[in-house]
Amino acid sequence: MIKFKEKYIQISMVIITLVMTILRFLLNEKGRVNPDSIRYMRFAHNLPIIDNTTTPLGYPISIKLFTIFGLDEFWSSKVVAILSYFFILFFAWKKKFFFKESVVVGALFSFVSIFSYTMSEPLILPFVMLFLYVSMQIINGNLEKGKAVFYLSLSLIAIYNIRYSSLFIMGGVGFFGLVFWKKKYSKTFIISGIIGGLFVVLYKFLFIDYFNENYVKDALLIGLHPTSQLLVELFQGLCTTFNPFIHISDPNGGIINYGIYGIGFFNILLIIYLFVKYKLTESEFFYVFISIVSIICSYFVQYFYSVNPIDYRLMAPFSFSIWLIYFRKLFIVFNIKTYAIGFLSLLSGMLFTWLSKGNYLENRKEMAQFLQSENMDRVPLQFYLETTEDLDKIQVAELISTINPNITLTSKPKDTLQKATLTRYKVLQKIKIDKNKYQ
Repeated sequence: MIKFKEKYIQISMVIITLVMTILRFLLNEKGRVNPDSIRYMRFAHNLPIIDNTTTPLGYPISIKLFTIFGLDEFWSSKVVAILSYFFILFFAWKKKFFFKESVVVGALFSFVSIFSYTMSEPLILPFVMLFLYVSMQIINGNLEKGKAVFYLSLSLIAIYNIRYSSLFIMGGVGFFGLVFWKKKYSKTFIISGIIGGLFVVLYKFLFIDYFNENYVKDALLIGLHPTSQLLVELFQGLCTTFNPFIHISDPNGGIINYGIYGIGFFNILLIIYLFVKYKLTESEFFYVFISIVSIICSYFVQYFYSVNPIDYRLMAPFSFSIWLIYFRKLFIVFNIKTYAIGFLSLLSGMLFTWLSKGNYLENRKEMAQFLQSENMDRVPLQFYLETTEDLDKIQVAELISTINPNITLTSKPKDTLQKATLTRYKVLQKIKIDKNKYQ
């Protein structure tokens, strides 16, 4: 009877999660895209021409794949995200590998937000799942020798081709093998880490340097941010990453943030408590080890490489395994009641989405009519911005990119004299965008 009841709880949770994911980007003024989304969609649109090397090829290629079926780049990105979600569930069910936990993790509002985004995080999560499964098979002795090295190396290379930050996972794998040198499987992790590292070196010289020889030199800058700032951002980022109900704090500050960070911090303490009380298996310990190493690397890379502050989205590939183990321990303690966390998170997500709602479809219609009337819906465009930090102005460019992805940002005032260069003022003179009040 309990199994029967649990099955229908899982089905209902998956259906609600899917509906919430779709509503999350439809009830948004620009369809859940950001400045990086502009680059991804433009890259996909211009393939096989290499548009830039700021991002690996994996995500743009996956978007391009679905445009073959008549979808544009925006809708293709949403199909990629939703299929990624369902792949995780199908794989977990088929392999009996964290299935219950995957259902609840997918229902967390932060992961609903991730799967509704036009970003590479939704695509990397299924490959992280494959990496976790392969690693478990190796640790448990079900995969050995050459076969183990092949599958582990392949999974590392796959995730690197979706996000460069997967380099931290590669390093963590090799480091794990060195730390636990006496373990039977240590050589497999060391060799796979080395193979992954060699691939990164070859990728740098044969791809990045070929198309942009100054990319690495221009990207590396020492002393970008003071430690005092980075430590605060680390605390805030981890507290929102591991908050099961709300992952977005108010950028203007205020008392509400104390509650958001407080819930996240308490949850981190609970995670630590459960991991200590209910002993981790060898594979679970490996997952936590890799996650911690990757989070530490994500922190220190900010000293010399310009990235966004640590948040739930950037941490998703690293926090995913911790969430899975956390819910496994909660199921031991609370059994079927654990699903309540997923439903409560969906409820908080519904409330937030409704309060902050915009109307993407209406905005898309307005913008499409404007671009068509100006004969700009199929030609390369530029959008002028003084700075990408100006969120109000860049939102217009983000919305345009969901219709005509062949758009680049420019900060050169002289470019505004060209007909194919748009500005926020030029656009909003002729159309009105439905904006939400929570930015």
